[in-house]
Amino acid sequence: MRVPTAIAALLLSATAAAAYPVTVRSCDRDVTFDAAPARAIANDVNLTEMMLVLGLRDRMVGYTGISGWKTLDPAMREGVAELPELSARYPSREVLVGAAPDFFFAGWNYGMTVGGEVTPETLAPFGIAVYELTESCIHLGPRDPVSMETMYVDVLNLGRIFGVEDRAQALVAGWRDRVARATAGVEPGAGPRVFVYDSGEETPFTAGAYAMPTALIEAAGGRNVMDDLPKSWATVGWETVVARDPQVIVIVDYGDVTADQKIAFLRGNPALAGIDAVRNGRFVVLPYVEATPGPRNVAAVETLVARFAAAGG
Repeated sequence: MRVPTAIAALLLSATAAAAYPVTVRSCDRDVTFDAAPARAIANDVNLTEMMLVLGLRDRMVGYTGISGWKTLDPAMREGVAELPELSARYPSREVLVGAAPDFFFAGWNYGMTVGGEVTPETLAPFGIAVYELTESCIHLGPRDPVSMETMYVDVLNLGRIFGVEDRAQALVAGWRDRVARATAGVEPGAGPRVFVYDSGEETPFTAGAYAMPTALIEAAGGRNVMDDLPKSWATVGWETVVARDPQVIVIVDYGDVTADQKIAFLRGNPALAGIDAVRNGRFVVLPYVEATPGPRNVAAVETLVARFAAAGG
């Protein structure tokens, strides 16, 4: 017998309601949700995109932390077209509270700073639940090594929090398949030595053991020459880079200094002229949104596999 549409809708509603409360792990905390958030805010372009791919734009009241540093490509511009940017850089507590959200998706050094005015503890009195980006948890203490699973777990947790778990699982399954196809012939660790150049001329800002690019490089068969740096993103000395002689340099592209300008600096610095990657012009440009945790990490792995193969790695 066919169930009438109205009854079916009620049954689906009851099923969805029965899925709550849900509890997810957020860094060192268990966070429980009695219902799906309805007024969410995400910080930064990569976290905002995680929300968008899960179809959660209608659950958002805005986003923060993009235009002050990043630029949006056409797909992202369309995705957030109906949403206000509440703060060009890190939001203040006043800005967040003023938007009356019930959820803030951010991370440590992705909209929040340890000991700052915006933390899960400072937002809790205002009824704002916080889910922390898993990659950023290293700022609170020792963690497991970063991997592609680090990004997947955030999408799966968001799926549970917002009651769209089936969509989250389907997305992650598709991404795992794409990565498996891209890396089918890749021998772990057999690829090139890689340095990640984010920014800085006096001293470079780079990705350490707990930053997402390390996971991307390893998935593509390479090795981050800074994989013994027990941090996510940090500053190192150029002498260390020279000594480790990377064969490929990954450029993180964002902000006022373009990727071309960063490459020109590397090529024009006499102290770096002997580096294998500089001598042979092996530069790979990854947009910020691909180099930080988010859906486009999969495309980044595909790019790195192809470029490492071309480099003979």
